[in-house]
Amino acid sequence: MTSALDTFHGEVVRRLDRLAQRAAAGELDAAIDLLAEAIKRDGIIQVFGTGHSEGFSMEVAGRAGGLIATNSIRLRDLVIHGGQQPESLSGSDFEQGHGMVEQLWGLARVHPQDVFVIASNSGVNGSIVGMAVKAKESGHKIIAVTSLEHTSRVQPLHPSGHRLLDLADVVIDNLAPYGDTTLPDGTGAVSSLTASFIAQQLTIGVVQRLAVEGVDAPIYLSANTPGGREHNAALEARYEGRLLRTA
Repeated sequence: MTSALDTFHGEVVRRLDRLAQRAAAGELDAAIDLLAEAIKRDGIIQVFGTGHSEGFSMEVAGRAGGLIATNSIRLRDLVIHGGQQPESLSGSDFEQGHGMVEQLWGLARVHPQDVFVIASNSGVNGSIVGMAVKAKESGHKIIAVTSLEHTSRVQPLHPSGHRLLDLADVVIDNLAPYGDTTLPDGTGAVSSLTASFIAQQLTIGVVQRLAVEGVDAPIYLSANTPGGREHNAALEARYEGRLLRTA
């Protein structure tokens, strides 16, 4: 057990170190530029991820220490806000298909100045590629977070034949291996850990970039600290009607 945990620890740390080195070398700068520019133009960072990649969205949108000008697009919004029946979310049909993209797009209340960050380890599911197609057709910039090793070895499920990376203006490799797992027994998944690290790198980078330009970034405080709720509500009011915040 200890040997396997040590191996997994090494796999994670090695990848986080590589991501840190890439950021230090400026490889995230293009993505940070797009995000900072959107906020300066009163835009929203629209984040989309399905399955375990929804964890990336949760690291970007609606959390303490994160940017307030963020919106997480989630498949369950179709039930909470869109009138779909709960059983429609069972299984993988919604994730792998693309038929719900138009309705999700409408629920997100996308504005022209918004930028999209779409996370998918495989980068081929219909909903992911369909959202990227819609964003591209609507003139929005797209940042993709995906596994280059995995996506290159699987077939696209969207009728366009595209992968997520084909549609993105900036592609960030989450460094997950094919199949996502790092141990011989099929355990040791890493994509959620590396994606969360990337999400924090982007948030920190945007805040620093805006500060250099003399812009105060709208940042969430923990609602569980004195004055946190009031601080957050005042800043959220700038984007009234554009932020979907659900449990």
